[in-house]
Amino acid sequence: MLVLVCYDVNTETPAGRRRLRRVAKVCESTGQRVQKSVFECQVDLAQYEALERRLLAEINPEQDCLRLYRIPGTRGFEVQEHGHFKAVDFAGPLVL
Repeated sequence: MLVLVCYDVNTETPAGRRRLRRVAKVCESTGQRVQKSVFECQVDLAQYEALERRLLAEINPEQDCLRLYRIPGTRGFEVQEHGHFKAVDFAGPLVL
């Protein structure tokens, strides 16, 4: 399933800036950044649950906002892209 991860971390304190970096690292390990605080992740249910647990462990629910949008079937799902962005084709061949 496709999951969109969106977050807004309060960065007014050094601890908040550390949380922001940790949340971004968790997202980068699972998906691709499509905007500064938005990631697309192609995961199965177990990976989704692990991602959610890892993110919840990093944020401060009193100060931060985390939203996870699950898009279970991509059939009929369409993304309109405008501007400069190079998407990664996760289903394509891996070239090193």
